[in-house]
Amino acid sequence: MSVDALTYQNVTWVNIENATPQDVDVLRRKFRFHPLDLDDVLSKIERPKVDEYEDYLFIVMHFPVFDYERRISAPSEIDFFIGANFLVMVHDGRLKPLQALFSSCKQDDTFAQRHLGKGAGRLLYSILDRLVDYMFPILSKIGGHVRGIENDMLTEDMGDIVTRISLVRRDIIALRRILKPQMAVIANLENRERPFIQEELDVYFGDISDGFGKAMDIVEDYTEVIRGLSDTSNALTSYRINEVMRILAVISVVMLPLTLISGVYGMNVPLPFAGSIWSFVIIIVLMVLIAGGMLYYFRKRGWL
Repeated sequence: MSVDALTYQNVTWVNIENATPQDVDVLRRKFRFHPLDLDDVLSKIERPKVDEYEDYLFIVMHFPVFDYERRISAPSEIDFFIGANFLVMVHDGRLKPLQALFSSCKQDDTFAQRHLGKGAGRLLYSILDRLVDYMFPILSKIGGHVRGIENDMLTEDMGDIVTRISLVRRDIIALRRILKPQMAVIANLENRERPFIQEELDVYFGDISDGFGKAMDIVEDYTEVIRGLSDTSNALTSYRINEVMRILAVISVVMLPLTLISGVYGMNVPLPFAGSIWSFVIIIVLMVLIAGGMLYYFRKRGWL
């Protein structure tokens, strides 16, 4: 069993980590939650949403957690059942602020008074506020990667730069996919009144909405920057390819008359200087003069 409960004054906070069917049976016996909501708790693919009932809300939200093995931000789902005097929180244990806040409230009455003493709605705000703050170090990590790419763009191997750009771009796309749907959930909490949630909480949920808006603005800025860096890397790669192709073209053009001369003197027919003991030296000198003259001409025209 992974059900842990804390009651302070008249508010009960239930914390469930990695819910099992047995944990859901506990909720079914103690609360009147809709069976479909209880099924959603066990599902790992629920989209963010708010389901409203007469005496409680069922809220599904996602927050980013960085997966170091895959090197990408992955969504961590958290489900809330909130009523007038209770809050049930179901999560997978990857969001560190959740367990830290629950443990602090359980061990210290001062924390419990601050977060549970003003009702379940205020407790929900406290949880979301901590989770929003938890997102910004992840965004800062991405910002560090972006700045590192900017600094190394002209000095590092371009293959490594392209790989780093691809990883950061993938992470940014994942963050946008996680954060964008949460805006509708917070707007629902902010703009609609419920009899079992204090009316003045719209200001607090507005603060959460501002936090998500700020996070989305940062992600959008990173999107524009990484797109510009990608264009720059493509331009540098094209320039370097063109430089290589130009050198190869010059070598091909220089070798063309030399190949012609060697081919002609390889023919089994009478040719000038063919009977001279100096023929080999004369041909080599002629080739050197032709190659040198062509290189001098290319250099003078600015092609080299």
